[in-house]
Amino acid sequence: MKADKLRNVQRWRRRNRVRKKLRGTAGQPRLSVHRSNKHVYCQIIDDENGLTLASASTRDKDLRERIKSGGNCEAAKVIGEAIAERAQAAGVSEVTFDRGRFKYHGRVAELANAAREGGLKF
Repeated sequence: MKADKLRNVQRWRRRNRVRKKLRGTAGQPRLSVHRSNKHVYCQIIDDENGLTLASASTRDKDLRERIKSGGNCEAAKVIGEAIAERAQAAGVSEVTFDRGRFKYHGRVAELANAAREGGLKF
């Protein structure tokens, strides 16, 4: 129990250390990424107005058929392409990348690269 609580506090501190430097505005919203063992989620958030402008995840029904498993780099590429496409539809071309408590490595990096290739500017 004590180890679990300590681990959660460390995760919370790591997330806040990254996010205190980031702020999503109407002109440049925040691209927030979350990954679990089975899935990858991302959203484009305007923090000033408290709005989610676009989102994509491996759990979306229209993306599930393109993804074999949600917990790998190939799935992260698909999600990155999808979020770039949905951002363009929402009129967003430039974002601030928020990796949260996750290292810019593996699935998070693949998602970011695919979003860049899809037309988003970080």
